Amino acid sequence: MYSELKKIVEQAWEERTLLQQDDVQRAIRAVVEAVDKGELRTAEPVDVEKSLWQVNEWVKKAIILYFPIQPMRKMQAGELEWFDKMELKHGYEELGVRVVPHAVARYGAYIAPGAILMPSYVNIGAYVDTGTMVDTWATVGSCAQIGRHVHLSGGVGIGGVLEPVQAAPVIIEDNCFIGSRSIVVEGAHVCREAVLGSNTVITGSTHIIDVTGPEPVTYKGYVPARSVVVPGSYRKQFPAGEYSVSCALIIGQRKESTDKKTSLNDALRDFGVSI
Repeated sequence: MYSELKKIVEQAWEERTLLQQDDVQRAIRAVVEAVDKGELRTAEPVDVEKSLWQVNEWVKKAIILYFPIQPMRKMQAGELEWFDKMELKHGYEELGVRVVPHAVARYGAYIAPGAILMPSYVNIGAYVDTGTMVDTWATVGSCAQIGRHVHLSGGVGIGGVLEPVQAAPVIIEDNCFIGSRSIVVEGAHVCREAVLGSNTVITGSTHIIDVTGPEPVTYKGYVPARSVVVPGSYRKQFPAGEYSVSCALIIGQRKESTDKKTSLNDALRDFGVSI
Protein backbone atom coordinates (compact mmCIF):
# COMPACT_ATOMS: atom_id res chain seq x y z
CA MET A 1 0.00 0.00 0.00
CA TYR A 2 2.84 2.38 0.85
CA SER A 3 5.44 0.91 -1.51
CA GLU A 4 5.52 3.92 -3.82
CA LEU A 5 5.82 6.37 -0.92
CA LYS A 6 8.61 4.27 0.54
CA LYS A 7 10.47 4.30 -2.78
CA ILE A 8 10.24 8.09 -3.07
CA VAL A 9 11.37 8.61 0.54
CA GLU A 10 14.35 6.29 0.12
CA GLN A 11 15.40 8.09 -3.05
CA ALA A 12 15.12 11.50 -1.38
CA TRP A 13 17.11 10.22 1.59
CA GLU A 14 20.01 9.37 -0.71
CA GLU A 15 19.68 12.48 -2.88
CA ARG A 16 18.56 15.53 -0.87
CA THR A 17 18.24 17.77 -3.96
CA LEU A 18 15.04 15.82 -4.71
CA LEU A 19 13.43 17.60 -1.75
CA GLN A 20 12.90 20.57 -4.03
CA GLN A 21 10.43 18.60 -6.16
CA ASP A 22 6.71 18.96 -5.44
CA ASP A 23 5.94 15.25 -5.81
CA VAL A 24 8.64 14.35 -3.29
CA GLN A 25 7.34 16.89 -0.79
CA ARG A 26 3.81 15.54 -1.24
CA ALA A 27 5.05 12.01 -0.57
CA ILE A 28 6.86 13.04 2.60
CA ARG A 29 3.83 14.93 3.86
CA ALA A 30 1.61 11.93 3.06
CA VAL A 31 3.80 9.72 5.25
CA VAL A 32 3.74 12.18 8.14
CA GLU A 33 -0.05 12.47 7.82
CA ALA A 34 -0.32 8.67 8.00
CA VAL A 35 1.84 8.68 11.15
CA ASP A 36 -0.36 11.42 12.61
CA LYS A 37 -3.42 9.22 12.00
CA GLY A 38 -1.79 6.06 13.39
CA GLU A 39 -1.83 4.36 9.99
CA LEU A 40 1.97 4.15 9.92
CA ARG A 41 4.33 3.81 12.86
CA THR A 42 8.05 4.40 13.28
CA ALA A 43 8.18 1.08 15.13
CA GLU A 44 5.61 -1.67 15.58
CA PRO A 45 5.24 -4.99 17.41
CA VAL A 46 5.80 -8.14 15.37
CA ASP A 47 5.29 -10.61 18.25
CA VAL A 48 3.38 -9.27 21.24
CA GLU A 49 3.95 -12.32 23.43
CA LYS A 50 7.71 -12.18 22.93
CA SER A 51 7.86 -8.37 23.01
CA LEU A 52 9.54 -8.29 19.61
CA TRP A 53 9.40 -5.02 17.67
CA GLN A 54 10.68 -3.79 14.33
CA VAL A 55 11.82 -0.29 13.43
CA ASN A 56 10.34 1.13 10.23
CA GLU A 57 13.41 3.03 9.12
CA TRP A 58 11.83 4.55 6.03
CA VAL A 59 9.08 6.13 8.13
CA LYS A 60 11.69 7.71 10.39
CA LYS A 61 13.50 8.95 7.28
CA ALA A 62 10.30 10.64 6.09
CA ILE A 63 9.91 12.43 9.44
CA ILE A 64 13.51 13.64 9.31
CA LEU A 65 13.01 14.85 5.74
CA TYR A 66 9.84 16.64 6.78
CA PHE A 67 11.82 19.21 8.77
CA PRO A 68 13.76 20.79 5.86
CA ILE A 69 10.68 21.12 3.63
CA GLN A 70 8.62 22.94 6.28
CA PRO A 71 8.83 26.76 6.33
CA MET A 72 9.44 28.64 9.57
CA ARG A 73 6.47 30.69 10.69
CA LYS A 74 5.21 32.68 13.63
CA MET A 75 2.47 31.15 15.77
CA GLN A 76 0.47 33.04 18.36
CA ALA A 77 -2.06 32.40 21.10
CA GLY A 78 -3.03 35.73 22.58
CA GLU A 79 0.13 37.30 24.01
CA LEU A 80 2.10 34.06 23.64
CA GLU A 81 4.32 33.73 20.58
CA TRP A 82 6.41 30.97 18.99
CA PHE A 83 8.54 30.67 15.86
CA ASP A 84 8.82 27.16 14.45
CA LYS A 85 8.25 25.01 11.39
CA MET A 86 6.10 22.26 12.93
CA GLU A 87 2.33 22.42 13.16
CA LEU A 88 0.55 21.48 16.36
CA LYS A 89 -1.99 18.69 16.57
CA HIS A 90 -5.63 19.76 16.35
CA GLY A 91 -9.14 18.26 16.39
CA TYR A 92 -8.98 16.49 19.74
CA GLU A 93 -12.75 16.46 20.19
CA GLU A 94 -13.20 14.55 16.94
CA LEU A 95 -10.32 12.25 17.88
CA GLY A 96 -11.89 11.41 21.24
CA VAL A 97 -8.86 12.57 23.21
CA ARG A 98 -9.09 14.52 26.46
CA VAL A 99 -6.51 17.32 26.47
CA VAL A 100 -6.03 19.55 29.50
CA PRO A 101 -4.51 23.03 29.10
CA HIS A 102 -1.57 23.44 28.49
CA ALA A 103 -0.90 20.07 26.91
CA VAL A 104 0.88 20.23 23.55
CA ALA A 105 1.30 17.56 20.89
CA ARG A 106 2.98 18.13 17.58
CA TYR A 107 1.35 17.22 14.27
CA GLY A 108 2.74 13.83 13.27
CA ALA A 109 2.19 12.32 16.73
CA TYR A 110 -0.63 9.78 17.03
CA ILE A 111 -2.87 10.09 20.08
CA ALA A 112 -5.47 7.32 20.24
CA PRO A 113 -9.11 7.76 21.28
CA GLY A 114 -9.47 7.52 25.05
CA ALA A 115 -5.99 8.83 25.82
CA ILE A 116 -5.64 11.70 28.30
CA LEU A 117 -3.04 14.45 28.05
CA MET A 118 -2.54 16.48 31.21
CA PRO A 119 -0.27 19.54 30.80
CA SER A 120 2.44 17.64 28.93
CA TYR A 121 4.30 17.37 25.62
CA VAL A 122 4.20 14.75 22.86
CA ASN A 123 6.66 15.06 19.98
CA ILE A 124 6.38 14.15 16.29
CA GLY A 125 6.49 10.46 15.41
CA ALA A 126 5.31 9.33 18.85
CA TYR A 127 2.47 6.84 19.29
CA VAL A 128 0.26 7.04 22.38
CA ASP A 129 -2.33 4.27 22.53
CA THR A 130 -5.85 4.22 23.93
CA GLY A 131 -6.51 4.63 27.64
CA THR A 132 -3.05 6.01 28.38
CA MET A 133 -2.54 8.91 30.78
CA VAL A 134 0.31 11.31 30.05
CA ASP A 135 0.38 13.09 33.38
CA THR A 136 1.45 16.61 34.31
CA TRP A 137 4.83 17.74 32.95
CA ALA A 138 5.50 14.35 31.41
CA THR A 139 7.17 14.34 28.00
CA VAL A 140 6.94 11.76 25.22
CA GLY A 141 9.88 12.15 22.85
CA SER A 142 9.97 11.78 19.09
CA CYS A 143 9.03 8.32 17.82
CA ALA A 144 8.47 6.90 21.34
CA GLN A 145 5.92 4.09 21.39
CA ILE A 146 3.52 4.09 24.35
CA GLY A 147 1.08 1.20 24.69
CA ARG A 148 -2.49 0.92 25.94
CA HIS A 149 -3.56 1.86 29.45
CA VAL A 150 -0.11 3.11 30.43
CA HIS A 151 0.28 5.69 33.20
CA LEU A 152 3.17 8.09 32.69
CA SER A 153 3.18 9.83 36.06
CA GLY A 154 4.04 13.44 36.74
CA GLY A 155 7.36 14.61 35.38
CA VAL A 156 8.21 11.37 33.57
CA GLY A 157 10.69 11.81 30.72
CA ILE A 158 10.35 9.45 27.79
CA GLY A 159 13.26 10.09 25.45
CA GLY A 160 13.01 10.57 21.71
CA VAL A 161 15.16 9.31 18.88
CA LEU A 162 15.18 10.11 15.17
CA GLU A 163 18.77 9.44 14.17
CA PRO A 164 20.37 7.09 13.49
CA VAL A 165 17.33 5.81 11.61
CA GLN A 166 18.02 2.20 12.54
CA ALA A 167 17.96 3.02 16.25
CA ALA A 168 14.98 1.66 18.14
CA PRO A 169 12.80 4.26 19.88
CA VAL A 170 11.79 4.03 23.51
CA ILE A 171 9.05 1.43 23.88
CA ILE A 172 6.63 1.27 26.82
CA GLU A 173 4.26 -1.64 26.36
CA ASP A 174 0.63 -2.06 27.50
CA ASN A 175 -0.47 -1.57 31.11
CA CYS A 176 2.85 -0.25 32.41
CA PHE A 177 3.03 2.16 35.34
CA ILE A 178 5.93 4.61 35.17
CA GLY A 179 6.46 6.36 38.52
CA SER A 180 6.91 10.12 38.85
CA ARG A 181 10.18 11.69 37.70
CA SER A 182 11.33 8.44 36.11
CA ILE A 183 13.40 8.67 32.93
CA VAL A 184 13.38 6.13 30.08
CA VAL A 185 15.70 7.01 27.20
CA GLU A 186 18.12 5.72 24.53
CA GLY A 187 15.75 3.18 23.02
CA ALA A 188 15.10 1.39 26.31
CA HIS A 189 12.29 -1.17 26.21
CA VAL A 190 9.85 -1.62 29.10
CA CYS A 191 7.72 -4.71 28.56
CA ARG A 192 4.03 -5.07 29.35
CA GLU A 193 2.62 -4.54 32.86
CA ALA A 194 5.97 -3.50 34.35
CA VAL A 195 6.07 -0.98 37.20
CA LEU A 196 8.88 1.55 37.57
CA GLY A 197 9.16 3.20 40.98
CA SER A 198 9.59 6.95 41.22
CA ASN A 199 12.92 8.36 40.03
CA THR A 200 13.95 5.18 38.23
CA VAL A 201 16.33 5.85 35.35
CA ILE A 202 16.49 3.40 32.45
CA THR A 203 18.95 4.08 29.62
CA GLY A 204 20.42 1.86 26.95
CA SER A 205 23.36 1.09 29.25
CA THR A 206 21.73 1.10 32.69
CA HIS A 207 22.30 -2.09 34.65
CA ILE A 208 18.83 -3.48 35.42
CA ILE A 209 19.54 -6.13 38.03
CA ASP A 210 17.02 -8.83 38.98
CA VAL A 211 17.71 -9.44 42.67
CA THR A 212 14.80 -11.80 43.31
CA GLY A 213 16.80 -15.03 42.93
CA PRO A 214 19.86 -16.52 44.62
CA GLU A 215 22.12 -14.84 42.04
CA PRO A 216 21.67 -11.45 40.34
CA VAL A 217 20.63 -11.38 36.69
CA THR A 218 21.54 -8.24 34.76
CA TYR A 219 19.74 -6.72 31.78
CA LYS A 220 20.64 -3.60 29.85
CA GLY A 221 18.05 -1.32 28.28
CA TYR A 222 15.35 -3.94 28.78
CA VAL A 223 12.79 -4.42 31.55
CA PRO A 224 11.06 -7.83 31.41
CA ALA A 225 7.29 -8.09 31.52
CA ARG A 226 5.54 -7.58 34.88
CA SER A 227 8.76 -6.54 36.63
CA VAL A 228 8.58 -4.25 39.64
CA VAL A 229 11.60 -1.94 39.44
CA VAL A 230 13.07 0.61 41.85
CA PRO A 231 16.21 2.77 41.80
CA GLY A 232 19.36 1.21 43.23
CA SER A 233 23.14 1.30 43.12
CA TYR A 234 26.08 -1.06 42.99
CA ARG A 235 29.76 -0.69 43.84
CA LYS A 236 32.28 -0.33 41.03
CA GLN A 237 36.03 -0.01 41.16
CA PHE A 238 37.63 2.96 39.36
CA PRO A 239 41.32 4.03 39.20
CA ALA A 240 40.57 6.61 41.90
CA GLY A 241 38.76 4.17 44.13
CA GLU A 242 35.46 2.35 44.61
CA TYR A 243 32.24 4.28 44.12
CA SER A 244 28.50 3.70 43.93
CA VAL A 245 26.99 3.62 40.43
CA SER A 246 23.28 4.08 39.79
CA CYS A 247 21.28 1.12 38.54
CA ALA A 248 17.73 -0.21 38.63
CA LEU A 249 16.66 -3.20 40.72
CA ILE A 250 13.97 -5.71 39.81
CA ILE A 251 12.59 -6.56 43.24
CA GLY A 252 9.66 -8.73 42.22
CA GLN A 253 6.95 -9.56 39.74
CA ARG A 254 3.59 -7.86 39.52
CA LYS A 255 1.03 -10.28 40.89
CA GLU A 256 -2.00 -11.42 38.93
CA SER A 257 -4.12 -10.21 41.82
CA THR A 258 -2.77 -6.68 41.43
CA ASP A 259 -5.17 -4.57 39.42
CA LYS A 260 -3.52 -3.08 36.35
CA LYS A 261 -4.72 0.37 37.36
CA THR A 262 -3.43 0.14 40.91
CA SER A 263 -1.51 2.99 42.46
CA LEU A 264 2.27 2.84 42.58
CA ASN A 265 2.22 2.48 46.38
CA ASP A 266 -0.10 -0.53 46.12
CA ALA A 267 2.12 -2.14 43.49
CA LEU A 268 5.19 -1.80 45.72
CA ARG A 269 3.62 -2.57 49.09
CA ASP A 270 4.08 -6.33 48.77
CA PHE A 271 7.81 -5.83 48.43
CA GLY A 272 8.28 -3.63 51.47
CA VAL A 273 9.27 -0.59 49.42
CA SER A 274 7.91 2.88 50.05
CA ILE A 275 8.47 5.43 47.27
